[in-house]
Amino acid sequence: MSLLRLRAVLRGPGGLRGPGIPWRIFRSYSSASTKEKANRNVPCERTELLEVLKARAKQLQGSNVPEVTVSKVEVAALDNDKFQEAVVPGPKEKQPIPRAQGDGLARSSSWAKKLQKEMNSQQPKMKQELGSAASQLALESQAKAEATPKTKAMKSPKVPKTKAAPAWTQSSGSPQNKARVVEVKGAAELQRPQKMPKDKSNQQGLQQTIQANLECFLFLQQAEEAERYLLLCHSSPVKRKVLDVGAFNIVMRIWARKGCLNRLDRLFSILEAAGLQPNLDSYATALECAGRSQSPPKAVLRYLQQLNSSGFHVDELFQKCLFEEDEKEKVLFAIRTVQPNYQLPPPPSPKISKSSLLQDFYSRETMGAYPKLDFSVQELQERFQQQLDMELQNTVTIESVEAAKPLTPQAVKARELLGTLRSQWRDAILQALQNSKRSMARPKRMSKYNVLYPYLCLLPDEEYVDIMLQILNDLSPQGESLAVLARELGSKVYDRYIIQRKLRSGQLEKVQQIYESYIQLLAKDSQPKQYLPREYWEKLVAEAGFGPSLNLKSCTWPCVLLMRLGMHMLELLVKAVKVPRNILNRRLESKPIPVLYHVYSFYSNWQVGLIRPHPIFSQLVSNAAETTLTFNSSAMPMLCPPVPWTSPTFGAFVLNDTKLMRFMDDTTHHQLLLEQCPLVNLHPVLDALNQLGNCAWKINQPVLDIIISIFNDKGDEKLDIPPPLSEAPKPPTPPGNSSTWSKSFKHEVFLCKKKAAEMHSLRMDALYKLSIANYVRDKVFWFPHNMDFRGRTYPCPPYFNHLGNDVTRAILLFAEGRPLGPKGLDWLKIHLINLTGLKKKNALQERLEYANEIMEDILDSADHPLTGRKWWMDTDEPWQTLACCMEIAKASRSPDPAAYISHFPVHQDGSCNGLQHYAALGRDLSGAASVNLVPCGLPQDVYSAVAQQVEEFRKKDAERGLKIAQVLQGFISRKVVKQTVMTVVYGVTRYGGRLQIEKRLKEIDEFPEEYLWEASHYLVKQVFNGIKEMFSATRDIQNWLTESAKLIAQSGRTVEWVTPLGLPIIQPYYRSRSTVLNCGMQRLSVKTSNSSQKPDTVKQKNAFPPNFIHSLDSTHMMLTALHCLRKGLTFVSVHDCYWTHALTVDVMNQVCRQQFVALHSEKILQDLSEFMLEKYCSSSSSSTEPIAHWQKRLKEQLSNVPSTGEFNLKQVMDSTYFFS
Repeated sequence: MSLLRLRAVLRGPGGLRGPGIPWRIFRSYSSASTKEKANRNVPCERTELLEVLKARAKQLQGSNVPEVTVSKVEVAALDNDKFQEAVVPGPKEKQPIPRAQGDGLARSSSWAKKLQKEMNSQQPKMKQELGSAASQLALESQAKAEATPKTKAMKSPKVPKTKAAPAWTQSSGSPQNKARVVEVKGAAELQRPQKMPKDKSNQQGLQQTIQANLECFLFLQQAEEAERYLLLCHSSPVKRKVLDVGAFNIVMRIWARKGCLNRLDRLFSILEAAGLQPNLDSYATALECAGRSQSPPKAVLRYLQQLNSSGFHVDELFQKCLFEEDEKEKVLFAIRTVQPNYQLPPPPSPKISKSSLLQDFYSRETMGAYPKLDFSVQELQERFQQQLDMELQNTVTIESVEAAKPLTPQAVKARELLGTLRSQWRDAILQALQNSKRSMARPKRMSKYNVLYPYLCLLPDEEYVDIMLQILNDLSPQGESLAVLARELGSKVYDRYIIQRKLRSGQLEKVQQIYESYIQLLAKDSQPKQYLPREYWEKLVAEAGFGPSLNLKSCTWPCVLLMRLGMHMLELLVKAVKVPRNILNRRLESKPIPVLYHVYSFYSNWQVGLIRPHPIFSQLVSNAAETTLTFNSSAMPMLCPPVPWTSPTFGAFVLNDTKLMRFMDDTTHHQLLLEQCPLVNLHPVLDALNQLGNCAWKINQPVLDIIISIFNDKGDEKLDIPPPLSEAPKPPTPPGNSSTWSKSFKHEVFLCKKKAAEMHSLRMDALYKLSIANYVRDKVFWFPHNMDFRGRTYPCPPYFNHLGNDVTRAILLFAEGRPLGPKGLDWLKIHLINLTGLKKKNALQERLEYANEIMEDILDSADHPLTGRKWWMDTDEPWQTLACCMEIAKASRSPDPAAYISHFPVHQDGSCNGLQHYAALGRDLSGAASVNLVPCGLPQDVYSAVAQQVEEFRKKDAERGLKIAQVLQGFISRKVVKQTVMTVVYGVTRYGGRLQIEKRLKEIDEFPEEYLWEASHYLVKQVFNGIKEMFSATRDIQNWLTESAKLIAQSGRTVEWVTPLGLPIIQPYYRSRSTVLNCGMQRLSVKTSNSSQKPDTVKQKNAFPPNFIHSLDSTHMMLTALHCLRKGLTFVSVHDCYWTHALTVDVMNQVCRQQFVALHSEKILQDLSEFMLEKYCSSSSSSTEPIAHWQKRLKEQLSNVPSTGEFNLKQVMDSTYFFS
């Protein structure tokens, strides 16, 4: 049981989980009796499967394409003789189709008729004879995959909006963030172009494919195959255009490792004949080969002379090239055969960031020793080894926190059966994989899967089997999208391949060696050192000299390749895994039937392919009631301090591949931007991420135990502890057969199923978080960080981290403890009142006094959380409130509260932080006062201020006789306008704002329903007018940003900028395109959007203002983090919510304000204007539109920077409620 089970139910009403939501979920968290569960489960299982069969039968009746097949599905009676087996009728069978009870599938008769008509008119496919060379086939099939097929009678499928599990939003370990994928049964004849279109997308995809294939041959050391493949590419006019010197270098590296200099010489000749120039890597490879083969000095001299004539210097080989294994040593050996006294160039002196915001931070004069952890060198070495062992195992299996049910004889028998079956399945899958590889290696006739053969040789066969079995064990009873499973399988192979590359290159040994020395910076029993983690790691790498480079560039596999590989593995899994149909009912014949079956479900006008487990398997898993969870090692907190980020390609985990910047879809432009950016410009961002990741955590065990006890006792929705499915509403008893059901009854059944699936989703999410927390309850752990494309930071482990909900935050404590000091207890009390949501409009002193008044309730909550007065339960953040009550109780009862060692994080929140940045940018006096940039005795509430402004507008309109203004009397409140005011800063439109306000008005029972549309339309207009009046400069800046982005996108360019800390940013919004993959089970339509496409003008325009503001709030946070480090503070953040110890809240508040003032004292808008004028309006700029026209409009727009107001920024320093 693991990640896919959660993903399958997290999709929400608009996702792949359509109206036919299965009632029975894969496990019983129920406290219901066995008889009650059996009575409930069996009919619902029958309903679920019959719905599947009905959908599949409809699809088969409308299709005569023999290439799409589905394994026959036989349903054995699950301890119930009345549950007869059902067999899917084939396309030509005329058997009656059983009607499913509670059939919630969308009516698709019109779709089926249309499909039938299209299929009848479809012409037979033209057979093509393929060549015998596997590499030639690889080229052609990849070219076709990348080409966009046109369809005659089908519109482009709409992508179901799915809420994916956090694992999909986490980019760690994935070659590219996930392409949006929709599976489409090919209904119309696909017109494939005979020649590849000459567009950048196809060229980029083909180039990626060629590089991936060559890297594959390199890893397998298949030199002949690699060279043959390269020469076939070179002989094709289409492929030759995308060949670059990098492709030749990969093949040369294979020959270099074999010491075959004559073959390498030949490739040099072909390279130059192709009009390409050798680069530094080419010469490094040639010299490595010469050194490995101990070639005569004459051969070495020839390459050194050619290197010099190409404008390079021999020292650059060691300064700029990346090496694996002993390559560096072999290059040096070759050079010394002609220059015996040659010495390696000294490592470059460390460069210091020139950022004006960090001159003091990087000054050696003010730099103190880096803070130590409370661990010895030996303890940190042991923790590093534990982390390494976990990553080498790839997955971690932990105990679930779910209450252990009594182990019944049925459960014991089911576990034994599963153990036996899994052993048999392992052997069957292994045999199927080996047979498949044998048929690919010696094909009588070529097939599209031969291109996959090298990718099935990268890992030991047993590892592929492990991956497939993990997917099988994770599959939920309602199944999973075929495309999601295929992508998951392909990505898992890629992840393990990257780890194998790191092991093969010798990188792991070097990381181990350097980490042992790096520990000296952090361990308490080592000498203090005046280095940042990044600086110290770079120093150790420079001192290490020889060995592999740590910044190895990993080759990205194209999405199409991942999908093909995953589909092939999925087909093997479906065909190989079988179960005896009488395993749960011995009265049936012992006939093996497939455990997995491939079906289609109808969503809107499209069929989506699903892989579902047989109910026998689901029943067996349910009976076994196994209590373990399996996670990828990258989903767990680290057991040692993270490896510091030193470049865009190196940092965070020891082995797991992690990207510095998370991508969207298949966009790789971010990574290219980061790699092209001078590394010194990224130092501030890298150092900030390292500082956030170096914060050590531990578990608040008393709070965790209380949460687990409620979790296992039916949960509590009010306290955000999801109840088990036994508490879900039961579906009504069906009246007769399904043909007599009324619409209202069907809708009621649908709502029950929907509620059950949502409850299960929330339950699983909580189960994951609590189980991981329980696993590390006695450990100290760390969260490595990376960032999104705007610079906003996130912990890499996706499930359990401090960005989580109230429950998750309540069970986290700083591992480092500090005394409360003279004001620490007061800050704890103020923090408590902030968490309750009470006294928001009161001064800090009044909040403190209120906390002292209710000390009796606070202490009662701490002492008797579940049996006392339960004051803590009626607050905004009940679990954090309870944790804070316990901390206050312990501190106040200690002999000396000021000396009490506290591990508790205290938060300081920004006051509508987006508007704070806008007000500061525009020096907007009235706006600044509304968002607490100006000192004031009481906190200002911008939402109430806007509501008051809107009420003034309403009164005037009502006096003039406007009907809707009169209807709205008494209904305008802070709550009605809050969401719209909050999201205006993030680009909400009037249309979106109207929907927000309409939703709030609907919640008011007294409001007349017939006026909802008119009232929301009126109010959104007045809210925007109110904000415009209060934040005039804000609207001017927002409009300037929006119009600038619009013109940039219309000129065919994407919007780019650089943050004040030097981080380059590009908006990853492009028009999407579809690629149809003709796989064995079905056709897959893969939708991708990447930098080779035209920009999406609407998204570029609307997203620029909020993204720009997000980049500023991340800059402010990073500046605060770095300067807090210099002050010796523990600091972490949840975007605009900053955490530290109670002792250091005052210091953090001072640093936070200083850095906000420093940031906005920069000429941010002026610098942005100059950057964009240089980038988009300079004479060297190229554009897809007439240059003069766009340059003129853009230049005028970008030069017209909004004017600023009179607000004095330094007032922020004295504003108590700026962050509070």
